[in-house]
This record gives sequence, C-alpha cells and structure tokens, in this order.
Amino acid sequence: MIVVKKISELKTIYSEEKIQVTIGNFDGVHIGHREFLSRISQDCRQSKCKFVVITFIPHPIQILKAQSGFLINTFIERRELLAQCGVDYLLEVDFTRDFSTLLPEEFLEKYVFSFSGIRKIYLGHDFVFGANKSGDYKLAKNLCEKENISLILQDEFRLDNHSVSSSVARAAISKGEMEKVISLLGRPYFLSGRVIKGQGRGKQIGFPTANIDYGKELIIPARGVYITQTTIHDMTYNSVTNIGINPTFNMGIEINIETHLLDFNRDIYGEEMRVSFLKKIRDEKKFSSVNDLISQIDSDVQSAKLFFKS
Repeated sequence: MIVVKKISELKTIYSEEKIQVTIGNFDGVHIGHREFLSRISQDCRQSKCKFVVITFIPHPIQILKAQSGFLINTFIERRELLAQCGVDYLLEVDFTRDFSTLLPEEFLEKYVFSFSGIRKIYLGHDFVFGANKSGDYKLAKNLCEKENISLILQDEFRLDNHSVSSSVARAAISKGEMEKVISLLGRPYFLSGRVIKGQGRGKQIGFPTANIDYGKELIIPARGVYITQTTIHDMTYNSVTNIGINPTFNMGIEINIETHLLDFNRDIYGEEMRVSFLKKIRDEKKFSSVNDLISQIDSDVQSAKLFFKS
C-alpha cells in the first residue's frame, strides 16, 4: 500500500489507471470495515482497477470537539490494518477547521471527481460529509450521475443482529469487555509504545513489569487486570497487564499500563512493544498490605497460565 498526503502526489503515482474509491475514518478497522473493504478490493481485482481509500488526519472529532482518549488505533496502526485489506493507495487528507467548512459539492469536486480514472465510489451506509455533515448518499448520487460515476452504498453490517461500529467498539473497550471487543474488531485490541522506566515496585515484589508509553489520543480499557499477549521484535509472549493508578502505593491519578511477561527476564527498557488484550481478570483494587497484593498478583498470573493452557 502506498501512502500519500496530497492529491497531486496520488495523481502522479497512479497515472491514468482506473480506480475505485471509498471514503471514511475507518478507526479500528473493525469487522464491518473489513467486510466492506474486502468486497471493494475483490471488485477492483476483477475490474482491473486500483483501490483508493481517502481518509483524514487527525480524526474530525479531535479538531471539532478537541477530544482525546478517543481513537482505537494510531494513524500508523490504521495504515497497517488497511494495508491488510487490499488497499492500493491511501490518501490521508489533513483535516482542519477550514477543511471542515467545505460544502459537500466542493469536497467531491476537489478530492474525488478530480481523478480522471475513477470508475466507482463506495460509501458506508451512514457516511456523511461536508460542512455540518450536510452531504449524504442522495446528494452524492445526483453528483455522481452527472460525472458518469457509479455510486454504491454499503448495507449496514450487523453481528448477531446488533450494529457494528467504531463507537460500539469504543464503548466495549472502555468497559473492559475484551471478548466482545475481539468479536467486533476481528482481533484483540492492542496498545503499542516504547517501554519506559517506572517505579520498579513490580521487580521489588517479584513481578517485574514493563511500563508502556502509550499514545494519549487512544482509548484505554477500564482499570483492572487483563490477560494479554505482548509482542516484541516479532516475538509474542504471554503476559498479564494492569491498567490503573496503583492505589496500594497511592501513586496518584495518572493511568499506568504495566505488563508482566510470563517466564521472561530480559531487560527491554527503551524497546517497542505491543500489548494485545484478551480477557479482563478483575477490577483494580487497593490492598491493605503489600503481602496481600503479592498474593493477588500470583493468583492473577496463575489465572493467565490456565487461560493459555486451555
């Protein structure tokens, strides 16, 4: 997949090849997104077209509502996930307040219809665009007919008769419902980042942990202890991860993500790792003594080992 930031750059790369286009934020690239993108990719292969996705950086809500702690994935991770879906070109449009004032007709003329080889446009069932979300399928359909471009509307994707969306996935993540998250995303939710130095308390009590410097724009699972898997340099290790403020030690209000890798004793400070969340074991709790905490952590580790054995 080739990533570009400007329309002019994309036009130069794809030249006069035929293309098919879809537009969206695709946060999390959940199973509904995957089914949709897979269908377009297959159609592109059969029609000998290139597959172009137009998306936005940052997410519109980050600009229009200044919201943080919201995204399921970083933009780099989104690239990785979209590439797995057969996308040929990814156009990442800078989303600004000025951009948000574009009328839907202006957006289509400048960012979509300007491609000479465009054959089809696919839109999600609930996709709206342009200033004040005033553009919809009906408006796009009328404009596409004038340009002799096919417009295809995706049906709503449902799982067990329930809607699947990034919003639904975010709600499940924030509640720590990781089995539900896996069913929605088609994969575990993960957090990636560099291992940073913590207080060293885990090592002092016999359970060394790796603290991850996660992106503050990302949504974080509910505070508690989770069964996880941790990937470092393409090697994956079973692990247990605590999300919280370490109330037993009165560490304050900053959320820490600390992972204990099972049967692992290598120093990984400064290295990049990815923590995938599989199941929540329990909520975070303040213990009356360090010995009680040690006993509980040992129980958490045994629970994780049993999970992986099964």
